[in-house]
Formats: sequence, C-alpha cells, structure tokens
Amino acid sequence: MDNILIDSDVILDILLDRKPFSDNASIILARCESGEIKGFITPVILSNIYYILCRNSKHEKVISSLKILVNILEISIIDKTSVIKALNSGFKDFEDGLQNFSAETTEDIKIIITRNLKDYKKSNLSVMTPDNYLESITRA
Repeated sequence: MDNILIDSDVILDILLDRKPFSDNASIILARCESGEIKGFITPVILSNIYYILCRNSKHEKVISSLKILVNILEISIIDKTSVIKALNSGFKDFEDGLQNFSAETTEDIKIIITRNLKDYKKSNLSVMTPDNYLESITRA
C-alpha cells in the first residue's frame, strides 16, 4: 500500500469539482477511503482549504467537508524539525517546504500528489500529478 501526501490543490479540485482535475483526484480519495492507499494531509493543508472554501461557503458547510476529509485521511505532523528544514531548504514556497518535510518524516510517505510539480523541484520524494500517479499504480 502506498502512503501519499495529497496537496491542497488536489483536495480543492475535489471539493470545488474543478473539471477535469476532480475526476482523478476523486478516484485517489476513494482509494484512500477504501484502504487501498493511505492518504495524508497536513494541518496547513486543512487550514488552507478552510480559508479558500470559506470565501464562498458558510463555516458550517466547510467544517462538515473537513470532518469528512479527516475521517478518510491521516494527518501528517509538522514539528519543529520540519519547520527548520523548510526554512533552510531551497524551496521557493515556505508552505510547500513544510508539506514536503512533514511528508519526509511521516510513516514512510514516499509520494506527494500535486498538480504543481514545479513547487516540489527540491523534494527528495516522488512528486506526481493525480493522473501520473493513477497511471503508475495501474501499470504496477
């Protein structure tokens, strides 16, 4: 079973039903829910999703969506070590550095799923789009 970190953009594709991206993102989330894949998000991802969704939805509806996510996905820890590594890394976006180093230190996460591959150029992990990831596990 793969352990994957799912980036904010992929979760937002699902929750905002951004076609065509939401199709494969939803398949990945469904596989997390069924136990085929162990999916992770970070507290920062949850916070970002909350902030973006609350622009156009009520607090209660957004919280309901977040509760569903937390029941399906695990939460990767962002600790002091992750923060220091992100601060000292070559990541241009501090937030992406936080996600990356959280993933590197959590339960054998080897893959980050994102549509923003360029944001993770400095990652030591495998970084894939939802489309690429689904193709790779279909071939395996």
